[in-house]
Amino acid sequence: MKFEDPPEIIGAGKLRKPSLTGANPRAGARTTERYATIDRRRFLTKSRIGAILIHMSDGVDQLLRENGLQVTAQRMAILRAVSAHPHATADELADDVRALIGTISRQAVYDTLSTLSDKNLIRRIQPAGSAARFEDRVGDNHHHMICRSCGITCDVDCAVGEVPCLTAKQDHGFEIDEAEVIYWGQCPTCRATKVTQLQAAPKAVPSEVQTATR
Repeated sequence: MKFEDPPEIIGAGKLRKPSLTGANPRAGARTTERYATIDRRRFLTKSRIGAILIHMSDGVDQLLRENGLQVTAQRMAILRAVSAHPHATADELADDVRALIGTISRQAVYDTLSTLSDKNLIRRIQPAGSAARFEDRVGDNHHHMICRSCGITCDVDCAVGEVPCLTAKQDHGFEIDEAEVIYWGQCPTCRATKVTQLQAAPKAVPSEVQTATR
């Protein structure tokens, strides 16, 4: 299966070998060696991306087509990154995608995440006072638990069926299609760290004891 190389990944221009006419032979040799290095890197990058796309294409390309989306390297890589790194922010996912396919702009990541969210292929959650996070668990309207200290986010299964809380006591005329519940607190690791810090902190000596010892 062949995929078109997106400009954000490979680059739209072609490398041209520099003219060495009238140039110093030593400088020309260095220029030729530099060109060969650049061209080899470009070739390896394209080969690497091709191999990655073949690895990623298992079911992901079909999922995109079924939802009326063109199969691109960015979309496949972002879907893979969201699946491997649930509850990640857009910036974190951008780093993951760059590790997979190379250069991609932050705006391209934002636009792709928005498109995939609109198609309900991924879910966007927006905790208060925090950057938006993304996950590929969709359709069950599950809840989330977030640590106030480290920000780790955990899925919480629904307590009453697959789609709870969609029948509000007072809907004010709204047609409700989604409910989001977020529990805030301290994760076990942060709780243990806080206890350790409190135990290690020097204890204050009462003022009356200090006076008696003078």
